[in-house]
Formats: sequence, structure tokens, C-alpha cells
Amino acid sequence: MKQITPPQLAEWLADDSRPAPFLLDVREPSEFGFCAIPGSVLMPMASVPARMQELEPDAEIVVICHHGGRSMQVAMFLERQGFANLINLAGGVAQWAAQVDPAMPQY
Repeated sequence: MKQITPPQLAEWLADDSRPAPFLLDVREPSEFGFCAIPGSVLMPMASVPARMQELEPDAEIVVICHHGGRSMQVAMFLERQGFANLINLAGGVAQWAAQVDPAMPQY
């Protein structure tokens, strides 16, 4: 599994010549409602085993949480289930707010 920094992800999302990754946010609904990276899809960590069939196994999936711990656990789980292109957002939305979008609310 790979890691990506928030600035690297922002650059990727801005690059129209490259297909955008699927942004999988594994935080809780209250966290997601407070702040989220535009285009991300909420799938709380506890729901991933029951909902992983909603994900494309060969898609590039960037897994997101608050600081990067839960997303790392989910990415490792999905990797064991055969998902091939998982990328953990290092530092999560907290670092996204600090490094990419200072207007994003933080908690």
C-alpha cells in the first residue's frame, strides 16, 4: 500500500490529464458533516466489511480519516481482501486543512 501527502493528492486531483482516484472517507458521519475533502464518499470504518462490494477492486482508492490511522487500518483490510491500488492519505483531513485548504474547519 502506498502513502500520499495532502499536497500530492491536491496536485493529482487538479491534474485533468490523469483519472481522479476514488476518495474513500472512513470517518464517522458527524466528522464527515463537519469537514470533508470535496468529492470524497463516506463509508464509516465499521461499515466497510459489509459495504466493500460497493468499491471497485482495481480502482485507485485514496482512504481518508482524521489523522491517517483508521484509514491505514481500512486500507490494510481492503488489501487483504484483494484490492490492488490502495493509497493512505498521510495525516488525514487534519493535514489537508493545514497544508492544502486552510479554510477547512478543523476538530
